[in-house]
Amino acid sequence: MKLTEDQLTLWGRRIGREVDAPLFIGLRGPLGAGKSVFARAVAHGAGVDEPVPSPTFNVLFRYEGAEVESVVHADLYRLDSPSDLVDIGWEDILADDGIVLVEWPERAGEALPSDRWEIELGFAPGEPHLRVVSVRRYGSPCHLPGFPVSLT
Repeated sequence: MKLTEDQLTLWGRRIGREVDAPLFIGLRGPLGAGKSVFARAVAHGAGVDEPVPSPTFNVLFRYEGAEVESVVHADLYRLDSPSDLVDIGWEDILADDGIVLVEWPERAGEALPSDRWEIELGFAPGEPHLRVVSVRRYGSPCHLPGFPVSLT
């Protein structure tokens, strides 16, 4: 499916607003594909009313949401190996009862939860304003609101 950034943002806000937490979403895709844009939209939909920057340099941000207990946004890009997960409190992240959004989840290896959604964002060839979006379900995570996205 192809989405504009506005459509991606609307979908993310809907997820944040309507989800039955706990929810773990891994966000895959190249640099600049919109992973942080989507995570920001989910956080704002969940009632986070403060800026939600990319956690690339901080690795992890935790927010309180009006709609859910918490929103955790992590970026594993700078991790050298799954053993680095201990340093960021991975076990606490997995135990979180809110929404957990993890960019570059492949860096976690086998430490990913068995029940999760993964959303892959990519560039649409010849259509720079669009992102190719694919969604994959692992195990039995909670329902992902608004998927497939209605573009009307």
